[in-house]
Amino acid sequence: MNIVMLTNTYLPHVGGVARSVDAFCREYRKRGHQVLVVAPEFSEKIANEKDVVRIPAIQNFNGSDFSVALPLSLELTERLDFFEPDLVHSHHPFLLGMTALRIARSREIPLVFTHHTLYERYTHYVPTDSEALKRFVIELATRYGNLASMVFAPSESVADLLRERGVQSPVNVVPTGVQLDNYRNGDGMAARRQYGIPESAFVVGHLGRLAAEKNLNFLSETVLELMQRNTDIHFLVVGTGPIENHIRTLFEAQGLSDRLHLTGTLQGNAQRDAYSAMNVFGFSSTSETQGMVLTEAMAAGVPVVALDASGSREVVEDRVNGRLVLKHSTRELLAALQWVHDLPNGEYANLRQAALATAERFSMENCATKALEHYQSLVHQHWPLDDSLYAQWMRLRNMIGAQWEILEGVTSAASAALDLDHLGGSHHSDRSGNNHP
Repeated sequence: MNIVMLTNTYLPHVGGVARSVDAFCREYRKRGHQVLVVAPEFSEKIANEKDVVRIPAIQNFNGSDFSVALPLSLELTERLDFFEPDLVHSHHPFLLGMTALRIARSREIPLVFTHHTLYERYTHYVPTDSEALKRFVIELATRYGNLASMVFAPSESVADLLRERGVQSPVNVVPTGVQLDNYRNGDGMAARRQYGIPESAFVVGHLGRLAAEKNLNFLSETVLELMQRNTDIHFLVVGTGPIENHIRTLFEAQGLSDRLHLTGTLQGNAQRDAYSAMNVFGFSSTSETQGMVLTEAMAAGVPVVALDASGSREVVEDRVNGRLVLKHSTRELLAALQWVHDLPNGEYANLRQAALATAERFSMENCATKALEHYQSLVHQHWPLDDSLYAQWMRLRNMIGAQWEILEGVTSAASAALDLDHLGGSHHSDRSGNNHP
């Protein structure tokens, strides 16, 4: 099959969606399928990347580490004509998600949409965040799902939520798989030596974007209290993001900065070694649709302590491969981390073995097979988009009004400043917001 992936975030960004898209693309290509990725430009370039069309974008939108794509490119149209896609897979309902919708509509090919994110948890990146905007974002994503031929949900919890919200297109659960070999046999002691962590320390670890929506203040404050009760606790935090300095300040204020280890972004062997240096993985986010880092940690044999939420309850089995904390309180999370810390060696080894077994169930091979079977059920037939549903979606999009137009105004101003020769030609836009590739 010839598959087009459109995503608002991709490598070198290291967030969950970017890593998911990259993992599936690698597995599909390994099996002989052709994949073309359409993604924003980032300030950091990847040398000699293949089968990727980069769209001009605003860097570090509103203080975040996201790029906001400007879906205007004649090159994209030419590449699609040459590529002859069988299927379009959109990973967002906004920005390049709109381009995906137009591609599927104009070529009458199936559109698959993965609902990776609870988008209403991220509206604080838009300058005029409000409860009304959150409601519109939910409705817009729901309507987008109904324009898709099929929706992929990363977990059963999200699939149930989408159906409750009114998604009537077929919804199938397709988690992002974990490449098991990327996380096995890490050198945890080498990582401990590198970051100044004693061999005898009990390490609480975390990996991910250091951002407010990840609820990391809650986790950090809990680990601080755990440190005050146990002198052997160290906190290993892998990643970067807007609240990194705030986390550092929290530990400095308590005189415990020597037991906080902020590594920055790690990839490859360095990331594998960091996972292997952990005794337990702490996870307090409630905004995930699937906690990819949970299965990665388990693939490294690390038990997980997580708050009960979509993205964690399908992975963490309480007292089997970690602890699932039902009550979202510092006291309960602290007690769960302390429970793992206090386990006898034999019982802790059982937790590790159960974590490894869980990771096997979420292998990339199994998840990619499931996705390709769903793709195959859709291709080689015409998929004319229901014009009335499309018109309803566009009207709803426009109803967001001034709040959404602030975002569009920023992108329009930036696009006006672009050198159109760089885009390979001119573009035009109608009043409904249709920027034509």
